Amino acid sequence: MNFQPLGNRVLVKRVEETNTTMSGIIIPDNAKEKPSRGEVVAVSSEVTVLACGNQVLFGKYAGNEVSLGTEKYLVLDVDDIFGIIG
Repeated sequence: MNFQPLGNRVLVKRVEETNTTMSGIIIPDNAKEKPSRGEVVAVSSEVTVLACGNQVLFGKYAGNEVSLGTEKYLVLDVDDIFGIIG
């Protein structure tokens, strides 16, 4: 399924974080926070500072969640992205 963000937006797939703490305690799914990092999978033509494949950090409640096929993604304004991880 193709999706091309418009304006100053990018499409991001959340990167799931580990399910255990450093001491080995397993965190159940209902107690986990939403990940605040992800991978850019599509970029609008107006965005020049990000590229597909960049790992980014964003606000926990930023963006709009969308389902494309069986996958869930976030559509984020570039201003909601704090930076590139790498």
